[in-house]
Amino acid sequence: MNIGQFAEVTGLSAHTLRYYEKIDLLTPVSRDSSGHRQFSQKDIEWVAFIKRLKQTGMPLKGIKEYAVLRSEGDTTLALRQRLLASHAEFLAQKIKEDQQNLLALEQKLAWYAERLDH
Repeated sequence: MNIGQFAEVTGLSAHTLRYYEKIDLLTPVSRDSSGHRQFSQKDIEWVAFIKRLKQTGMPLKGIKEYAVLRSEGDTTLALRQRLLASHAEFLAQKIKEDQQNLLALEQKLAWYAERLDH
């Protein structure tokens, strides 16, 4: 599939996909005879994982580090696992903080509701 189709399937703009290619996060499977990028199902899955990492707050630097390790093959499985485990710890702490912040907001909203109902 070409970059336009790939953009539609992944939900990312062609501009973003070209940027990911520029910073070596994404490597098209091949180029057709006209030089147009061609992407595969494996690329779709990889971009979905990149998007997931971004949604969890992983910095682009960390995603790039993971991508480099991924490109080096199975010899880096343990390193990739550690990188993701470290990020999972960060995410768990962030969720805990977010839950505490939500609780504080809910308490403040209850305070307002009590005063406005009287």
